[in-house]
Amino acid sequence: KSTEHMKKIPTIILSITYKGVKFIDASNKNVIAEHEIRNISCAAQDPEDLCTFAYITKDLQTSHHYCHVFSTVDVNLTYEIILTLGQAFEVAYQLALQAQRAKPLGAAAGEVIETKSSKPVPKPRAGVRKSAVLDQDSQSHASVSWVVDPKQDSKRTLSTKYETTIF
Repeated sequence: KSTEHMKKIPTIILSITYKGVKFIDASNKNVIAEHEIRNISCAAQDPEDLCTFAYITKDLQTSHHYCHVFSTVDVNLTYEIILTLGQAFEVAYQLALQAQRAKPLGAAAGEVIETKSSKPVPKPRAGVRKSAVLDQDSQSHASVSWVVDPKQDSKRTLSTKYETTIF
């Protein structure tokens, strides 16, 4: 859905985990959209407007690609979201490698696990880093959510707060 024709941009929670990204309606907690990490092809920050970022998904039923664009009022929050997406890709990749190594030797040779390529995750800028230790042996994973609220009297229509849950 395009926000261009909406009278009021809804308040959403953007939840990022190693499994994927969810848009959740903050008022009723319904999931608006859900994208598996394997269907996200890239994420980027606008080089001219550092408060704007996007990611591209592929709909497996139609094979169409969609670009999901967001804007925040704080560039540090945008950095943190992009870094979290990068970390989610890395955790998903490492888990896929673990699953592949754990396969019995007699597994079908034609069986392939789809993964994202392992790319270095950029170091967070000062004041942006969250303290979170992911212990692969105990299968701990981080889940980060951002609450996006509409703001009427601003050039940008969104004000962003975030909350982090680690389990």
